[in-house]
Amino acid sequence: MAFQNLSSRLQETMRKLRGKGRLSEKDVDQALREIRLALLEADVNYKVVRDFIAHVKERATGHEVLSSLTPGQQVIRIVNEELTQLMGGTQAKLTLSSQPPSVIMMVGLQGSGKTTTTGKLSRMLKGQGHRPLLVACDIYRPAAIKQLQVLGEQLDIPVFSMGEQNPVDIAKAACSHAKKFNNDVVLLDTAGRLHVDEELMEELVEIKAAVNPTEILLVVDAMTGQDAVNVAEAFNERLEIGGVVLTKLDGDARGGAALSVKAVTGKPIKYIGVSEKMDGLEPFHPDRMASRILGMGDILTLIEKAAAAVDEEKAEKMAAKLKEAEFTLEDFLEQIEQMKDMGPIDQLIGMIPGLGAKQLKGLEVDDSHLKKIEAIINSMTPEERRRPEIIGGSRRKRIALGSGTKVQDVNRLLKQFSQTKQMLKQFSGAPKRRKKKGMFSLFQ
Repeated sequence: MAFQNLSSRLQETMRKLRGKGRLSEKDVDQALREIRLALLEADVNYKVVRDFIAHVKERATGHEVLSSLTPGQQVIRIVNEELTQLMGGTQAKLTLSSQPPSVIMMVGLQGSGKTTTTGKLSRMLKGQGHRPLLVACDIYRPAAIKQLQVLGEQLDIPVFSMGEQNPVDIAKAACSHAKKFNNDVVLLDTAGRLHVDEELMEELVEIKAAVNPTEILLVVDAMTGQDAVNVAEAFNERLEIGGVVLTKLDGDARGGAALSVKAVTGKPIKYIGVSEKMDGLEPFHPDRMASRILGMGDILTLIEKAAAAVDEEKAEKMAAKLKEAEFTLEDFLEQIEQMKDMGPIDQLIGMIPGLGAKQLKGLEVDDSHLKKIEAIINSMTPEERRRPEIIGGSRRKRIALGSGTKVQDVNRLLKQFSQTKQMLKQFSGAPKRRKKKGMFSLFQ
């Protein structure tokens, strides 16, 4: 996950500050040196790092902070606020026209994930009650039109295409089509290149002049680091983009682009790609990302993901079962499915306050563990799922063979499931004697 190394370094620095009863300017300078190195290693633009450190130092070495009873906490608060400002301060929302259709022009280089992102954004807009139209303006990349058509069919969203005709004519015709068929958002999937060149830019400038888009979103690959910022500068100079979409932020990107692009280009990050799935696009919240980087969690995003993935009626039934400690392995399997809908498990746990990079380092919680648990439960008979106590030695061997796991894995799951049920009984029956065990023990 992006920011993992940066988060680990910054959280360790913050931990040292938090442990000090009083801070001197020397302590602050040492912490700022470590922060500077961490940011540079994360591929943050050196000018951005220089300005960031200067702002933090100016605020952190003031009399009010150094004489405070909790100086470490004050410095952490300052770093959090400055990180938030560095990434834009507040959420930058998508610009839509009061006179539909709103035309959103998606631009970017080849390989940045532009076409897929266009599909993801259309899905998000459809979920918000809009009637999007996908438009195939990339007539150069082999199978680009077909890719967009496949995405449209998958998402049940119409796709406008005129084959390999002039992209400017396609864009204009698509806007007329949208008005006729009541599509209130038009998303133009324009052509990309392997690098920024005059021919590409000229075509995009012509499309912009022809349809006067409400919003121009630049899609850049977070894995390219500072190159992503350079690309953003080049596109913004010619097109005056409205915002940036950072893709592949679920990979091992160091995070430099996310921390640099706003400061360098003046244009905000509006969305981030967090998985390859069609629901893997999220609005970018600078304050929440800063909290995540510093290990303070991101409860608001976690709640939003849960609200979108969880069926309320099922949740109420499950709550009743949990209260009475009557839930079964079938119920647990259902919970796993809902958790998977919320996104990768390591990302979800990273949003919980206090579970930062250091705490998660030794905790093996990922989708492969969930898949193993799913395979084991799916290899059981309905009766075994409802009454796991009947699963003896021969049944455990059969389940392990059927799930492609070891008998030890089956034993571990059954033991931890039993412990969880015992814990739930203590929760419901004896509140004062609660033990400090949780559902996450099932994943370890």
